[in-house]
Amino acid sequence: MSLPLPVDFAPMEAETAREIPSGAEWQYEPKWDGFRCLAFRDAGEVHLMSKAGQPLARYFPEIEAALLALPAKKFVVDGELIITQERHLDFDALLQRIHPAESRIQKLAKETPATLLVFDLLVDERGKDLTGLVLEERRNRLELFAEEFFTVPDRIRLSPRTRDFETAKRWFKRMAGPLDGVIAKRTDRPYGSGERNSMLKIKNLRTADCVVGGFRYGSKNRLVGSLLLGLYDQQGSLNHVGFTSGLAAADKTALTKQLESLIEPPGFTGSKPGGPSRWSTERSTEWEPLAPKLVAEVQYDHFTGHRFRHGTKLLRWRPEKRPEDCTIKQVRRESESPLTLLD
Repeated sequence: MSLPLPVDFAPMEAETAREIPSGAEWQYEPKWDGFRCLAFRDAGEVHLMSKAGQPLARYFPEIEAALLALPAKKFVVDGELIITQERHLDFDALLQRIHPAESRIQKLAKETPATLLVFDLLVDERGKDLTGLVLEERRNRLELFAEEFFTVPDRIRLSPRTRDFETAKRWFKRMAGPLDGVIAKRTDRPYGSGERNSMLKIKNLRTADCVVGGFRYGSKNRLVGSLLLGLYDQQGSLNHVGFTSGLAAADKTALTKQLESLIEPPGFTGSKPGGPSRWSTERSTEWEPLAPKLVAEVQYDHFTGHRFRHGTKLLRWRPEKRPEDCTIKQVRRESESPLTLLD
């Protein structure tokens, strides 16, 4: 490629913040629940690169084709790959793309096509490097670029932005759950490749009351290492939905004794830990079942594919809460689809 940026160019990254910052120097964008992606095009050659520098083009052939179909023959853009189903973001559908079989990828590309939401222009259609320009200028050029070249709202779309603090707060509140959060960027700074000093991410964190249906011992001793969490479905089955760890060392001895006194099969009456999944490890089948007596309130960021996507944070015990009231409904609250921002 004859572009001024190499394909292993590191994207700008974000620091985590608890609150959305305010001030004239900030721009706000939706934090999409997808794969970060830098897209490079030089004539008939296209590269899609992940945030970690891994090539993505073979997993998203429909995006490669869409980029090649754009009238602009040379550019580098920064964006997010998403897949939508019934007006909702589907992160699990993205994960299914990372598959070794090309036939499977081609099938999914037709059934659940991805979209690239573009939020920054790093190299323009003339091959000029724009990373030294401040964001305000880059965004203006991106909007002109999108107006000229994103002529059909299809697989390549312009991601929205606002300079209004109140609008950003409404996004955050109105779309809690489906939207990953809000990104705040300094408009007065250039593109900081690999740096975290010009961008903040404010994530939507929610809480849920879960039944502790089992636990695992730590890898080095016979003290509790993690709690296995469950939620009841409409049929009354307790399904394993994730775990929480990071337990205070001072509490582990007493907690282990309490948990051992409650050991009683089956623990989970629906889906159980250790079933086949992309999250399974060699220790997934090693766990102790508990009678459904304990309820814990945990903090989480995403619930997808019938489980918490990441480990959760234990906030407190809920002795006053009835275990049977800990249902799947609490993690499936309705909120407005973030895709309305693209309408």
